[in-house]
Amino acid sequence: MAQRILSIAAGLLALYVVGFLLFVASLPSRPTQRLKADGIVALTGGDARVDAAVALFEGGTAKRLLITGVNKASTKEQLKLIAHGGRRFDCCADIGYAAEDTYGNAEETSAWVALHHFKSLIVVTASYHMPRSLTLFHALMPGVKLLAYPVEPAGVDMGAWWHPGTLHLLHNEYLKFVASYIMTAVDPAPAGGKASAAS
Repeated sequence: MAQRILSIAAGLLALYVVGFLLFVASLPSRPTQRLKADGIVALTGGDARVDAAVALFEGGTAKRLLITGVNKASTKEQLKLIAHGGRRFDCCADIGYAAEDTYGNAEETSAWVALHHFKSLIVVTASYHMPRSLTLFHALMPGVKLLAYPVEPAGVDMGAWWHPGTLHLLHNEYLKFVASYIMTAVDPAPAGGKASAAS
């Protein structure tokens, strides 16, 4: 009996490790071709994400930009200054304050996409955060084409992911990804689309 339990535990551990390695190997890289979509969404969590999204937007990549999960103390004018926004930012960038986590980002973005009747969306977030974000976004916006635009946050060396700090970050994100995958498999679109974004 004890031998069987050990065998099962060893099998589960091996499956977990293989899953983690596949997760790391499948992290997306920055696309080389020019992207084009109806909208762009930046998930807050680092200046690099917002900077990249604003640069794409000001370059004419999409009709509108949403920055989701913004701190309520931050204004649109402050974000424009920090991210070097231009005229397009003034007219066509929306700031979302409702989201407090990745699922909230998906809800907030889903409501924004539905409001503008968008069919395609560029998602800007950290590369390690992209799999979980896309899983939740697909669940709440199944008919929307999602294009990944990953950024590398400062201080995170994805080329040496086995280093303790990066490994710890990736392991925590893998656990969250697995949880989100299971959640969306059980209930593909639970109560989405309630959050709002303000201009």
